[in-house]
Amino acid sequence: MTAPSEAAAGSGARVVRNIFLLAVCQALAQSGNVLNVATTSLAARILEGSDFHWTTLPVTMQHLGVMLSVYPAAMSSQRFGRSIGFGLGSLVGMAAGGLLSLAMLIGSFPLLCLGGLAMGYSVANMQLYRFAATELAPPAYRAKAISYVTSAGVVAGVLGPAIARWTPDLLSHQFLATYLALVVLHALAMGAQRLIEFPPVKAVQEVVAGPQRALSEIVRQPAFIVAALTGMVSFGVMSFLMTATPLAIVACGIDPREPPVTIFWHMMGMFGPAFFTGHLIGRFGVLNIMLLGLAALVGGAAVDLLGIDVWNFRIGLLLNGIGWNFAFVGATTLVTTTYRPSERGKAQALNDFLVFGTTASASLMAGILQQATGWNALNWFALPLVALPLTAVFWLRLKPGVRAA
Repeated sequence: MTAPSEAAAGSGARVVRNIFLLAVCQALAQSGNVLNVATTSLAARILEGSDFHWTTLPVTMQHLGVMLSVYPAAMSSQRFGRSIGFGLGSLVGMAAGGLLSLAMLIGSFPLLCLGGLAMGYSVANMQLYRFAATELAPPAYRAKAISYVTSAGVVAGVLGPAIARWTPDLLSHQFLATYLALVVLHALAMGAQRLIEFPPVKAVQEVVAGPQRALSEIVRQPAFIVAALTGMVSFGVMSFLMTATPLAIVACGIDPREPPVTIFWHMMGMFGPAFFTGHLIGRFGVLNIMLLGLAALVGGAAVDLLGIDVWNFRIGLLLNGIGWNFAFVGATTLVTTTYRPSERGKAQALNDFLVFGTTASASLMAGILQQATGWNALNWFALPLVALPLTAVFWLRLKPGVRAA
């Protein structure tokens, strides 16, 4: 039986076109995600005041929405095909943008939280783009396909902060135009999805009908454990520090227009390396690149601890983003080696549930700890967290019979 990824790989030109369009969808959806993260904690301050300790709650609700949505999103794509699954994600993203816009229009913090929760379903679908890339390319190019789609975040790193910087005061209610732009971004992403030649639903269902192992058997594999742990910590620490950074910048008395600029540096770190991360994995091995990424996360926290100048924030978040890219792309590549095509839905869903469950907790704690203990405490807290996957990756690398590639 021919797997969908093999069927999709029949024409080189078609593969390139499909991966490019998937990257366009990633760029548009990720721009909306960046826009929301860079804006929402500040929007909450407008609604509730500067002394409010729960300013990151709407962003946390988004991460909670992702955590709750990864399983239905993954299984709907497996059952009905990527086209329908991704289209539904874009529709929900448009609805979320509408809720967030209404929240600013009527001054409702609970509605801001509800909009964040709805946004989570859209983001859960967006996170499946990286797995869809592996189904549109030959097996030997999976790491590169993941990397190329992830690299679309460079566009998001420019577009998202640009919209966040220039739209807050365009309309009578602050941030209203910003959230309306979110609706437009997801509408454009839906249009691009219609042009992608995903594997036919019948072919997908034939593969899904193949033999499957119990989820517990998949999870017990050392490679799955290490991949999931690295994904959880790299995404969690990245979100932990990124979510708190706009609040820390304002608390340090720096120009309130600085957070979108710092987030831009962070986005360049997150997605700029993706142009060559796949090549590095192919040359040096996935485990070595994961180690390099985790080391960069440590470096980012160290730079943050050296001072509170604007360049500490910028360089610290730049290294944080680079570390996330190497660690997370590597973890995604590693986890795709642990399941069969028929098992992809439940394996991908569990992996992302663990990742975004960690991220939801991290983003909530970021706002609370930032208010209660300060910026330095957050960075000290991040260091022992990163030590966990560092140890796990070293363990897997030294395990007999495990190759770094």
